[in-house]
Amino acid sequence: MDRPAGCTCRDISHLTDGIRAFKARHYGASPGLMRSLVEEGQAPATLMISCSDSRVDPALLSGADPGELFTVRNVANLVPPYQPGPSLHGTGAAIEYAVRDLMVDHIVVMGHAHCGGIKALIGSAEGKRMARDFINDWVELALDACRIHVGHADGADSRRPVSLELLKDNPFLVERAAIAGSIGNLLTYPWLKERVDAGTLQLHGWWFDLDTGDLWQTRPGETRLFPVL
Repeated sequence: MDRPAGCTCRDISHLTDGIRAFKARHYGASPGLMRSLVEEGQAPATLMISCSDSRVDPALLSGADPGELFTVRNVANLVPPYQPGPSLHGTGAAIEYAVRDLMVDHIVVMGHAHCGGIKALIGSAEGKRMARDFINDWVELALDACRIHVGHADGADSRRPVSLELLKDNPFLVERAAIAGSIGNLLTYPWLKERVDAGTLQLHGWWFDLDTGDLWQTRPGETRLFPVL
């Protein structure tokens, strides 16, 4: 499809072509799955909390079929602590619906290498806040996680400020600390923690290495990440 006269935006007609291919595959050749999802509703086993980064689509990376993942994506895959009130809580609303209504069995917090949100966090820690309306306050949700988890990773006292040089030289530590912090924040949601304590809900941390394609993940009940062999 040609661009309208005077348009300098990049063409996205291939995306609508992709929708047509999806329709041909899932509504034409093999309509059973989509029909059941419409008639019976969704029942995903997993809530995936991932970054908005275009390079790390969790459904594409995992090969999930329609109906398998209930997904919330935001900058740097962050989970704010439980704070009910009149403010707008997009991530909290998705978590609540997945846990209390869809009754998912797993929550995965998925971060990745070369995360722009984490770069913004490191810049903010240096006092170099971006000239933006929302990003700085959002990514600073992970500052405490950096202090606790990066401090431990470096063998430092977690009560002291983390070296800015350590953060700048090792952004992967910050990315992994943000995952650990989000897992910790999940446990501040009382109805979520009840299910974790009852053994009906499991929390997982994943970190995807864009350089190699490797996946790192946590072990049950832990926040430290290990490579998947």
